[in-house]
Amino acid sequence: MISFIPLDTGSLYPRESKKLVQRKNNGLYSRRDDRKYRFQLVDIFEISPNPNLIQIKIPDATPGIISIYSLSDEQALLAKLRYNRLVDIFSRVTCFSLQNHLRTTVPEMGQIETDEIYVGVDRNGSQFVFPVQAKGRNENLNIIQVHQDIHMCLYKFPNLICRPIGAQFLSHDGIVLFEFSDTEDGIRIIQEKHYKLVPPEEITESDLTNYRNLKIDD
Repeated sequence: MISFIPLDTGSLYPRESKKLVQRKNNGLYSRRDDRKYRFQLVDIFEISPNPNLIQIKIPDATPGIISIYSLSDEQALLAKLRYNRLVDIFSRVTCFSLQNHLRTTVPEMGQIETDEIYVGVDRNGSQFVFPVQAKGRNENLNIIQVHQDIHMCLYKFPNLICRPIGAQFLSHDGIVLFEFSDTEDGIRIIQEKHYKLVPPEEITESDLTNYRNLKIDD
């Protein structure tokens, strides 16, 4: 479970709070709120791709000029998600990019930044918000940012169902997508898929047969 520790700046400094975190084997999240620090103990776990999952081939619809001029791994990844509708495929919801690099202020947390926000609707009319965290090959997905994204959605989009997404490049140009949920035991991974964007001709009849016969989705 997650617990809050509101503190005056003179009562306990970050150095002492880090010792507290180390004793509890939890992570530290902090923001300045007016003239006070606010600390939060959050369960931390490593977000690592499962090497045993099947890699699903998707026809690459990324415009070539976008691939050439992307300025960073993160921007390239966000573009590939957008042009190939990977959030739609992953979530089975029709999604639309609302805004990228959203910077906003959330009460009790201060200013946060979300890499990209998608909104979507399913066949039953339910509406969703998908905050997306994107990381390059040499970075790690951050559970603290997932926690921030959830609170941002609760504040900014209270009537939408929040489904936080983490995305990261894999080796050999693969992409892993995670979906997270805030449970009684803390934030947990509830879904993980691996995709590979390829030219359409590289998707063979054998691939299509495997996708048709294997139970890829629950």
